[in-house]
Amino acid sequence: MGKFLANKIKTVLTKEELEDIDTVIPIPDTSRTSALPISIELGKELKEGFVKNRYIGRTFIMPGQKIRKKSVKQKLNTITSVFNGKNVLLIDDSIVRGNTSKQIVQMARDAGAKKVFFASASPPIIFPNVYGIDMPFVEELIAYNKTVDEICTEIGADKLIYQDIDDLVNSIKLLNPKIKNFDTSCFDGKYITKGVTEEYLRNLHNHRKNND
Repeated sequence: MGKFLANKIKTVLTKEELEDIDTVIPIPDTSRTSALPISIELGKELKEGFVKNRYIGRTFIMPGQKIRKKSVKQKLNTITSVFNGKNVLLIDDSIVRGNTSKQIVQMARDAGAKKVFFASASPPIIFPNVYGIDMPFVEELIAYNKTVDEICTEIGADKLIYQDIDDLVNSIKLLNPKIKNFDTSCFDGKYITKGVTEEYLRNLHNHRKNND
């Protein structure tokens, strides 16, 4: 997965921007498996720039904006020496609402980073999950009806790179060729089960909203 994303990064960033990167920094913990091969492919050092509080859960499924923002600050702390005066490439597993990404970018800048590039190991999430993950309403997904440049501006990064959906699928196939079918519905709206219609999604949306 990381190698595919590294190739995408090479096509999105200019030669000067690639040369500017001093350090590749994973957002703990799930992005490390992508960050390591990216650092190798780009020929950049990999450093841990964030210390994680392991008693805070996934922020994107927490109820309430204030709680989510507070949880991000409680969840991560920066190591200033890793960021100060550096151009950094941050790697995260995904961007959902974008609140966490925005705060992380600001934390990097507050710690002294000169430039902050941001790469997501998943494609843009623009559709709801219907198979058990309590994800936000479609309108709360940062990628909903936005371009990559608009998302980049919103989270405050200098450049934003998303993994391509085909590369995501192909990377998994390389690990296990026996897997033939994939649920990519959050990225492309193609649900693997029947009955997921627009009406169903509207009803799901209303149900979640009424119980939020």
